[in-house]
Amino acid sequence: MATTGKPESPGFPPIEWEEEDLSTRPLPLHELPLQVGIDHAMSVIDLHHARIGKAIRMFWGTRDCVEYIQKLVLSGGDGFGHARVGFKPEVVTALMSLITLHKKDTNVDTGHAPL
Repeated sequence: MATTGKPESPGFPPIEWEEEDLSTRPLPLHELPLQVGIDHAMSVIDLHHARIGKAIRMFWGTRDCVEYIQKLVLSGGDGFGHARVGFKPEVVTALMSLITLHKKDTNVDTGHAPL
């Protein structure tokens, strides 16, 4: 068996979607409804930091919400004088997602939108 110097490809079959399979394929994350992303991020935050989850719900829909979340990530406190060691990576990801989702979900000029 002679080798040409190139590694052989693993031979995976191409991924092809049949027309009838499209209706049952999982939705990519960017196609999910906005509220699903908000609910998922809030569940992660509630699991690890219930007090912060309550504060985010209180601020949701206002101009202060994004600022509050940014301060959480950058400053090291929860905004109420409680110091913390740091956030777990999944919590930081959820907080950053909420910043993006808040901007999409709310019209900050009106000052209110439901969470």
